[in-house]
Amino acid sequence: MSQQPNLAPIPELYVNADSAQKLKADAGDMLSWDLTPRQLCDVELLMNGGFYPLKGFLTEADYDGVVENMRLASGSLWPMPVTLDVSQDFADKIEPGTDIALRDQEGVILAILSVTDKWVPNKKREAEKVFGADDLAHPAVNYLHNVAGPVYLGGPITGIQPPTHYDFRARRDTPNELRAFFRKMGWRRIVAFQTRNPLHRAHQELTFRAAREAQANLLIHPVVGMTKPGDVDHFTRVRCYEAVLDKYPAATTHLSLLNLAMRMGGPREAVWHGIIRRNHGLTHMIVGRDHAGPGKNSQGQDFYDPYAAQDLFRQHQDEIGVEMVDFKQMVYVQERAQYEPRDEVEEGATILDISGTELRRRLREGLEIPEWFSFPEVVTQLRRTSPPRDQQGFTVFFTGLSGSGKSTIANALMVKLMEMGGRPVTLLDGDVVRKHLSSELGFSKEHRDINIKRIGYVASEITKNGGIAICAPIAPYTATRRAVREMIEQYGAFVEVHVATSIEECERRDRKGLYKLAREGKIKEFTGISDPYEEPATPELRVQTEGVDVDYAAQQVLLKLEQMGLIGLS
Repeated sequence: MSQQPNLAPIPELYVNADSAQKLKADAGDMLSWDLTPRQLCDVELLMNGGFYPLKGFLTEADYDGVVENMRLASGSLWPMPVTLDVSQDFADKIEPGTDIALRDQEGVILAILSVTDKWVPNKKREAEKVFGADDLAHPAVNYLHNVAGPVYLGGPITGIQPPTHYDFRARRDTPNELRAFFRKMGWRRIVAFQTRNPLHRAHQELTFRAAREAQANLLIHPVVGMTKPGDVDHFTRVRCYEAVLDKYPAATTHLSLLNLAMRMGGPREAVWHGIIRRNHGLTHMIVGRDHAGPGKNSQGQDFYDPYAAQDLFRQHQDEIGVEMVDFKQMVYVQERAQYEPRDEVEEGATILDISGTELRRRLREGLEIPEWFSFPEVVTQLRRTSPPRDQQGFTVFFTGLSGSGKSTIANALMVKLMEMGGRPVTLLDGDVVRKHLSSELGFSKEHRDINIKRIGYVASEITKNGGIAICAPIAPYTATRRAVREMIEQYGAFVEVHVATSIEECERRDRKGLYKLAREGKIKEFTGISDPYEEPATPELRVQTEGVDVDYAAQQVLLKLEQMGLIGLS
């Protein structure tokens, strides 16, 4: 009996051990590019066959085809650009025909890219075609414009060695390792459950039903590369998956981790997930409601129609080579004490449901999470990572013009928080940081951004370790403040306070005489005079300081922190 195509080995891009040694030696003379966390995920899946049929980073012709109509130049279906974005400085040193060494953050060489193409992409077009809108509320669009480099390099890669993972090593399978496992187990039909969230009872019910419906074995295949900023970290999630694995029949279920950098690209992402799952030897995949959706756009509407991903997947199902199991929303019916698909619930029955937001609120406030909703083992893991909010670290980030009163209010707030006790408090004031962390930086836009990101990094470390960070830089640019917010919200709350003092009032106060010098042209690039200040659109709090004493302003911040559950004023 011939082998099923989904179980036969799939091509990888690695060379053999002898060639790898030789290439490592040759790479000493090549230019090196240190891969970003997202590129690191992409390179791993390129090398191990997870992104088959790609042979490397997309060329310009492939990229254009993918953006415009989800097709490579060869005609193959491929919905998501996989490109090597680099800085302008680096791109200037590279011409097509050059080989470059791709290294991890420690400098270990993983692969060699033979550059065939170098181009400046139309990022607005990419955002509109791939993600449906050029809207910075979409994490991938924000990444495209504010994180990714301006130039793309394309060409085939030669794999030398996979990136090292020190965590959950036994759970990380390459496509060929999974295919070998399925062969060994005699599994022929396998359904994948794609997830980036902890598993609760509804997910278990859904996966049981999907496996039954497809008459297939089940692979729980969570993404542990990069998900949406603000998601539960993968260490906690994997501990949650491991905690519920024994609720599944061992002979028919397997857990494997996928080191993918998600783009949260909705319908296109669903098709991409399907192709990746086919490469891993799967025959079926559960596609959920609003699969890989990024949440709300800047108008407060959902980015994608909840069933758009299922529709696009269904359209391309034959070509993907994976059958879709469409996921019905599972709800708990009180009278029957069980989960049922929402569209099968009898009229008049009581549906109980807890949204993700409500779950986070209950964790934050230390409230009960009912057993019908989640497993006690999962709740225990989640509580370890997110204790009640008044025991977590957080950052208060003041922004405003020079002389607006940020530092004064920040100082008062620091003293009030220290008086309350319970958590260490650190003030990262603009001037102090410039002296100790950023003494070599000037005031150009680039240097200001570096300075703010350094402050953000320190604040994120303080927050992660349960302390309170208070920052008071000018921070004039929206994109930089957002980058800092994303850094910190991985670990705790970020409270942006806009000290909304008018420029006239700041100039009137001008204790340091800076505005006068700026007006005379003696200080270049001065915020509010010769350089813009982008006001925060939706800060957590806006404070007016004109005609108000410092104590009152600091009190407003304290009340906001109490309202957010970050401090108890008792």
